[in-house]
Amino acid sequence: MFREMKVAGLTVDPFTNMPIVILKDDEDKNTVPIWIGLLEASAIATQLEDIQLPRPMTHDLLKNIFDNLKVNVTRIEVNDLKDNTFYATLYLEMDGKKHVIDSRPSDAIAIALRTNSPIFISEEVISKSRKIDLKETSVAVKKDKESEKWADILEEMSPEDFGKYKM
Repeated sequence: MFREMKVAGLTVDPFTNMPIVILKDDEDKNTVPIWIGLLEASAIATQLEDIQLPRPMTHDLLKNIFDNLKVNVTRIEVNDLKDNTFYATLYLEMDGKKHVIDSRPSDAIAIALRTNSPIFISEEVISKSRKIDLKETSVAVKKDKESEKWADILEEMSPEDFGKYKM
């Protein structure tokens, strides 16, 4: 079963300085942080902030291609979480044919934002995301008690505690 989510904003992991996109449902019951790359965070931030660039960036180019080829992005799904890595799928429709494309969640989210497509995440991924080994996620920078403290802080945070980070 899948739950529809919205992008609540972007923030930065204070230990790794990696961007995190925050997804949450309409009822504010479920929040899922996904660590992403800087370029993908920038692509998401420009869309969230409605920043118009003089030339199309990669995700804008994809949207333009989809528009010109009459491809409809019907939805994206964040459908798996393995070894602290999220997986996603783009669902496309063209000329009555449906296509399923593997994607990184950050790219899928950037495309969904540009095409006004719904973002879904599986209940299983929501459940697994609560058990992400945050110490392993931050281990590249800190391997001491600060990592454990960060994990405790994140576990106790509510969706309102995550602020929007402007890139």
